[in-house]
Amino acid sequence: MTTVAVFADPPVEGFVLPEMTDGLLDESEATALYAAMLADVCRAVEASGAELLVNYRPDDQVPDGVDSESAIRDTLDEELNAPDDARYEVQVGSTFAGRVGNTVTHLLEREEVATVAAVEPTAALLARQQIDSAAMKFRSSDVVLGPSTDGRVYYAGFGEPVDFEGAYATPAVETLVDRAADADFGVDFLPMNPVVETPADLRTVVPLLRARLKTGRVVPPRTTTKLVEEFGLNVRDGDDGTDLFRE
Repeated sequence: MTTVAVFADPPVEGFVLPEMTDGLLDESEATALYAAMLADVCRAVEASGAELLVNYRPDDQVPDGVDSESAIRDTLDEELNAPDDARYEVQVGSTFAGRVGNTVTHLLEREEVATVAAVEPTAALLARQQIDSAAMKFRSSDVVLGPSTDGRVYYAGFGEPVDFEGAYATPAVETLVDRAADADFGVDFLPMNPVVETPADLRTVVPLLRARLKTGRVVPPRTTTKLVEEFGLNVRDGDDGTDLFRE
């Protein structure tokens, strides 16, 4: 069984999705979107054959007065089918790559977990099928990556630890492949999937969600409700190319 570690920040205004507030969303909406994506990602893991581990930021890395674990639990307890089955652990490390490395290495070497994957709530379109597909790919590869736009990754899975120092340097997908190659590990890939971190990402994701809705395909329900139904986001031709607007 793969353990999927979701590296979560507490959904607090002004702390999550900071780049989103440069576009059409205010801080409250960006926070609500982050909470929706966090719930969709964790629900996808729960629905798969993987174990859900919610890795939360320590309180000294979040705004003063915020109880990181409680804020995340409050978001997920009403969204998961079996919230008591979710495992919560604090992240350790000063950088994202360091935190991923510490979690992955601990699980693989100390707890002897078979395979570990790292994802973020911004991987909102991550689905059960992709998680289960990755589990199959681990049978022949030590590292499984889900590439996203701009060289990012929405899924990074490991059967053996790599050198994680700077492993998420841009472009993360290439850097992680280099780390795997340095360790002589085989690498396989999941289909490309967009992440939701910036206004530019919304120009990719919103039309995709709307197209899936029109054809009756699976969408991340909470994320789609926020972006399409509540925020009314859409994409049209603008004066300087494709533009994002609110209906």
